Amino acid sequence: MRLVSRALLNRVAAAGLLAWGCAAHAQGVAQASALPPAPPPGTMTGAYGQSLQQQQAAVDKAAAAKPAPAATPGDAVSRFLSERGLLSTATGEPNAPARLLDSVRDTASDLVLSAMNFLGVRYTRGGNSVENGFDCSGFTRHIFEMSVGLVLPRRADEQAKMGSLSPIRKDELKPGDLVFFNTMRATFSHVGIYVGEGKFIHAPRTGSAVRVEDMRDSYWAKRFTGARRADLKAAAESPAAR
Repeated sequence: MRLVSRALLNRVAAAGLLAWGCAAHAQGVAQASALPPAPPPGTMTGAYGQSLQQQQAAVDKAAAAKPAPAATPGDAVSRFLSERGLLSTATGEPNAPARLLDSVRDTASDLVLSAMNFLGVRYTRGGNSVENGFDCSGFTRHIFEMSVGLVLPRRADEQAKMGSLSPIRKDELKPGDLVFFNTMRATFSHVGIYVGEGKFIHAPRTGSAVRVEDMRDSYWAKRFTGARRADLKAAAESPAAR
């Protein structure tokens, strides 16, 4: 048998090591490609990090599902109602804020918005001014005279019987209509102004202040006794209102 030279053996060994190294490198590349991509720098890993990522994903999903606002931020009417919490509490119905917003953009919007300017003014029996406070009929009288120039009688029952006001059904209500209730065992003992979406603004009682309430609440629903409508456009255009 011929003896193999030491130089040849060295070359064979070197070739074997090179082949083994290439195979190991290829295997490492394949394993690395099978792993998930490394998180961005600063990302927390582990169970706590995964929990934070899940919470953020839920927040992002909720934000994406949130409906677009009913009006542009520059809309004075929507901004006014939003500042007073009326768009967010219109009802539980998804489209109720948009409907309320639309309802106060008709010919009665000036009257309704004028009334809302007095939210928080205290109730005073017999009161008919901001300085002295309002009772229910003093409030409606002040708003109608100030905004459209229509002078209403002083008492709630007299306003209900005013000849120039038209009786309307509950399902016909529009913003600016007067709504009447039996709160003192009298048919027309309380009055407020309808603002839309089943809500009305009024001066409720001693110890309270001008506020918006829902006519569909059981207390008001069973005490509703009628509604009246004035020709607000004609009143606003009359010489007396100028």
